[in-house]
Amino acid sequence: MAVSYDLYRIFYAVAQAGSLTHAAQALHSNQPNVTRAIQNLEQELGTALFLRSNRGVTLTAEGERLFHHVQAAQAHLEAGERELLSGRRLKSGLVTIGATETALHTMLLPVLGRFHRAYPGIRLRITNHPTPEALEELRAGRVELALVSSPEHLGQLHRETLSVFRDVVVGDAAFAPLARRPLSLEELLEQPLVFLGQETQAYGLYQSFFAARGLVFAPDLQVDTTGQILPMVLGGLGLGFLPQRLAAPELTAGRVVEIRLTEPLPERNVCLVTDPARPLSPAAGTLCQMLLEERDRPGKERTQ
Repeated sequence: MAVSYDLYRIFYAVAQAGSLTHAAQALHSNQPNVTRAIQNLEQELGTALFLRSNRGVTLTAEGERLFHHVQAAQAHLEAGERELLSGRRLKSGLVTIGATETALHTMLLPVLGRFHRAYPGIRLRITNHPTPEALEELRAGRVELALVSSPEHLGQLHRETLSVFRDVVVGDAAFAPLARRPLSLEELLEQPLVFLGQETQAYGLYQSFFAARGLVFAPDLQVDTTGQILPMVLGGLGLGFLPQRLAAPELTAGRVVEIRLTEPLPERNVCLVTDPARPLSPAAGTLCQMLLEERDRPGKERTQ
């Protein structure tokens, strides 16, 4: 049986008001329409729902049972409306983000701090993935936003470049003699190297970069995330490739030395990727806007 929701809505209003006339006023309707709706509902359900008298209407036993169910349903609907309105005002909600570690540390974290202070009621769920997996999470609808490094094969996904950067090569104190002069790429490859794994976009980019110069890029130690590179470097396991923003505090503190090169390393970027087929929630849209504003902030360098 498919009874119109409008009939239940009118039934609920009449039961609350105890009067057809007062219910009609609350519904911005008229008494004949309300009376006809109640008669239609009683006919659909095959039972009387109200007892009529000069003083108004009261629920029958069947009407009482129905009212408890309709009341619960109405409460759920009103709660849903409040949740949506609250989300529009950014008082509550959830934003899901898939991010590479490089994107997280170089672009996302500074903006997330401001977002959380401005909208403390919005929950954030961030998953850490290499670029291909983050994009797959986005396509599957498991995240609303993907912040990734140097994405390829986007298809119908939309990309906004947030920052462009190059890595710097760093080593611990044992490699300080190499910092006295710039190294050629050939000399660099003679050293033990720490880099991201072959499943990452960065690995493919570097492999192509060195191959175009007749060189083979084969790091001695491959790790899953950018955050694992620095501990390996500080442990004396080799020279590591770090985004300049991540390397800067370590260089300033003197914990690592920079190995200069005769030729710049390839540019990488951090991109915000969204799926146009899935509209963003108000909270996710606001976070996107803050990321773009951070990118376009006057005086901010796009290449780092």
